[in-house]
Amino acid sequence: MAEAAPVLPEVAEALDALLAGAAPRLGLAVSGGGDSMALMHAAADWAKARGAALSVATVDHGLRPESAAEAAFVAREAAALSLPHETIRWEEGRGAAGNLQAAARAARRRLLSAWAAREGLEAVALGHTMDDQAETVLMRLARGSGVDGLSAMAARTEAEGAVWLRPLLGLRRADLRAFLEARGAAWVEDPSNDDPRFDRVRARRSLEALDPLGLTAEGLSSTAARMRSAREALDHAAAALAAEAAREGACGEMRLAVAPLRAAPTELSRRLLRAALARVSGAEYGARAEAEAALMSAILSWRLGGGRSLHGCLIRPDGPSHVMLAREAAAVDPAPMALPEGGAIWDGRFFLAARAGENGLVAPLGEAGARRLTELAATGEWRAPAHWRAAPQAARITTPALWRGEALAAAPLAGWGEGLTARRAGAGWPGG
Repeated sequence: MAEAAPVLPEVAEALDALLAGAAPRLGLAVSGGGDSMALMHAAADWAKARGAALSVATVDHGLRPESAAEAAFVAREAAALSLPHETIRWEEGRGAAGNLQAAARAARRRLLSAWAAREGLEAVALGHTMDDQAETVLMRLARGSGVDGLSAMAARTEAEGAVWLRPLLGLRRADLRAFLEARGAAWVEDPSNDDPRFDRVRARRSLEALDPLGLTAEGLSSTAARMRSAREALDHAAAALAAEAAREGACGEMRLAVAPLRAAPTELSRRLLRAALARVSGAEYGARAEAEAALMSAILSWRLGGGRSLHGCLIRPDGPSHVMLAREAAAVDPAPMALPEGGAIWDGRFFLAARAGENGLVAPLGEAGARRLTELAATGEWRAPAHWRAAPQAARITTPALWRGEALAAAPLAGWGEGLTARRAGAGWPGG
């Protein structure tokens, strides 16, 4: 009798806990490296036992000559496990200036989120390990991070309109490779994992050097877990403050009452402002701490003047006791985009879907679109809904619209036109 293949019961237990025992349609992000390949094999065992459906995706960033071959390797390995696989290429924005690694990470998250929406997946599982967690904590210690930074990666998060699971956070990288070797399964090694130009590689080597002193991956991961508990308590308190002080509008704007911010502990008012900036901008991360603190000081002392700009947002006084945050029009990419079948996240804030066969392109409504709506209102062809009238013009012009050439075809948040639907997505918000 053939010997049974080794299993990773920790992965099954983690997935059961993260999914509350349900057997959903789950996505797996698999690059071909040892961690994600171990995830795919272990999740396949779990899905077979639970009756769950799995789909696999590989994002090919095209940054290395080997990337296409690695994606093809994952496709073959997935097929051997009877799992559907899709290779998603990163094209848009790859040549932009700036931090290429950060841009690649953001693109991967965005592309996987759109894939999950197209496939109807309840969540996407990622291959982050205890080693990744420890390296993240060490890097953030070096940057002087507080509670949020040191809480590092959570086992379950929601961002970019998708649910992300990390069922390998309790496992070491070496154990996952031993599991693959015992099954006779292959993986690929990314040469950048040994390139000392990258912070994470230097953190990995530092952990190896610090291990004899007792600063271990297990200890740093325990610190992250305790900081995560502290963060959850602070987030709970911030949610209560948000319920009192913040109101989100249908066009993505946020109205904050100043008095509750003044009365709250500094940490809570800071957390609420950070979350509001991330929500309005559609950014995954908050603003720089120093700039955020300066803005909070200006708000609480009512020294905003005619308004400020930060993190892709406009912050202006709104009456005698409130401030309004709206998306900054100059920060929205004006380039028209074709929506893939199944829809996509746009500007980090809205999930858009076009009707089948639609050949129009999506771009911001802008001043031109706003003028067209005014013309339609004057002829009685369109009546502005209450939520549109309540939103500031600065927020309206940053909403998505469907264009056919220079003609406005649809402005879904304004309740006009057909061919495009929009719903709110984006960064987590303590107000719900």
